[in-house]
Amino acid sequence: MAPADAAPGPEHELDRQGGAPLHAQVAQRLREDIRARRSPAGAALPSEAALCERFGVARSVVRQALSALVAEGLIQREPGRAATVAPVREHHRLVQRSTGLYEQFAQSGVTLQTRILSLEQAEPPAAVAEFFGAQPLLALARLRHVGGSPLAYVRTWLPARALPGLAAEHLEDASLHRVLTQRYDLRPGAGRNQIRAVGADAIRAELLDTPPGSPLLMLEGQGMDQYGRPLEWFTTWHRAECLVFDVDVSEGRESVQPRLQDTLPLPGVLDKPAGESEDALARAQALVAELSSELARLRGRR
Repeated sequence: MAPADAAPGPEHELDRQGGAPLHAQVAQRLREDIRARRSPAGAALPSEAALCERFGVARSVVRQALSALVAEGLIQREPGRAATVAPVREHHRLVQRSTGLYEQFAQSGVTLQTRILSLEQAEPPAAVAEFFGAQPLLALARLRHVGGSPLAYVRTWLPARALPGLAAEHLEDASLHRVLTQRYDLRPGAGRNQIRAVGADAIRAELLDTPPGSPLLMLEGQGMDQYGRPLEWFTTWHRAECLVFDVDVSEGRESVQPRLQDTLPLPGVLDKPAGESEDALARAQALVAELSSELARLRGRR
């Protein structure tokens, strides 16, 4: 954060000629400061008086801005003390469910914002083409945020002929699965998901606002529709410090296979039911142990 006694300058000037409300502009400047300096949890912000002087605004404007950041979970405030950067909130995702991230977050009361980066017909990688067979495919790229902070970058392949008229505006701040169900009567069915720990390359680091090489949790999956036809191939890169993968363990039909190697499963091959003699708990524990080891290795490279 800037020193409390920083003199007002061009970088602190606000748009007072019909732009966004002053409190929203102040909140955005503070948000950018916290992220650009990667302020750790507990780091103190300047006092309200210092912020009033820095931005040339009334205390009521500063308090509105700080309240917005509190609502986002970015900072914490206590009576009589300066605001501090809040610990990163962990979000949870069930990885063995066909329900998408948007629907899972909605069920837990968390609003997930979605920005469409691109939606176009494109040539897929060989593994994706083999999964779908000889048909034209749409490539969909999305960036998902919670409270203004990037959480996940998603790349999805979809069958173009099955989705006539699909447009980016249909998917802004929306659930892809809900759009497929409501507009095209296509419901996600059986599939296979795979988890890996990977390092952020330059492109994904910029999209997710994290340093290059930072650990990301990658979830890749292939899903069929209710008729057993290929419906989607998706790859989602999540910020590892923001999201936890949950695995329900039972003696039923769940099958959890720890896989962190570079090879992909054969396209189109679905998980088979676990036998009664299989120890599902041991497999889940092995998955967690391998992910933890891989994340520790990636952090050691930084």
